[in-house]
Amino acid sequence: MLKLSRPLHLLLAALTYLLGSSIPAYLGKSFSALTFWLGLIGVLLAQLSMSLLADVFRPHNEPLVENETPKQKETLRNNLLYVSYGLLTVNAVLAFLLYINHSLVLESSLFLLSSLVTVILYAVHPFRLIDRGFGELALAAHIAYIIPSIGFLLQAKENHRLLIILVIPLTALALAYFLILNFTSFTTDQKYQRATLLRSLTWERAVPFHHSLIIFAYGIFAAVPLLGYSFSLIWPAFLTLPFAILQIIHLRHISIGGKPNWVFLTTTALAVCGLTTYFITLTFWLR
Repeated sequence: MLKLSRPLHLLLAALTYLLGSSIPAYLGKSFSALTFWLGLIGVLLAQLSMSLLADVFRPHNEPLVENETPKQKETLRNNLLYVSYGLLTVNAVLAFLLYINHSLVLESSLFLLSSLVTVILYAVHPFRLIDRGFGELALAAHIAYIIPSIGFLLQAKENHRLLIILVIPLTALALAYFLILNFTSFTTDQKYQRATLLRSLTWERAVPFHHSLIIFAYGIFAAVPLLGYSFSLIWPAFLTLPFAILQIIHLRHISIGGKPNWVFLTTTALAVCGLTTYFITLTFWLR
């Protein structure tokens, strides 16, 4: 159950929510601790249900755990389904508590609804974006765009272009990270005929696409001063640039036939996405 919950996805969701919640105070908005904690629990439950439901509706020819018996698989699948229903129910209760606490406005309500819709589209039949080559995009959008937007709107009660400027490059970095995970699981994905983003793009197009995502993200960060904001807000994001360069170099090395070091590649990709979010968040909290 712990492995299927995908703790790293939950960690990234928590980091992006913290980022979204940190920006309103910088903009002069008041901070509500109760709203913050209710929202944090809600987005984590939504992300957890997204992971579990993806396994509930996984094709029957794919094992959930190694060396499972048919009975064990069915029992685990049913348990995951009941847990997912429970998580979504608790999430609805949290949304109601936010409503009676006067923390919900139209925009934050729409993003909460978007979170639920994304979870369903990602994992549940007949949509199952995870089986159509769009799962990584939905996952990146949920973690790096929808969740920080919820954190921001619960505190600020209105949207702001600074949030959009930050979450767009973070979504690109998150998508690059999930694409890297496709490379590491490519053999297994081929075996079970999974329609991942990598298999949809093919290696020839996925490698330059990955590089373009990294370049695009740091290009947006570099353009922040041109958009009317101080570079002091964003410069910590460039502390992860060496990891991004190593990530690009090693993936290129693999693509031309070099020996892969998957642990190194996934670690650098996670560091680029997670640490970039953390450093920007820390900058706003300190201000």
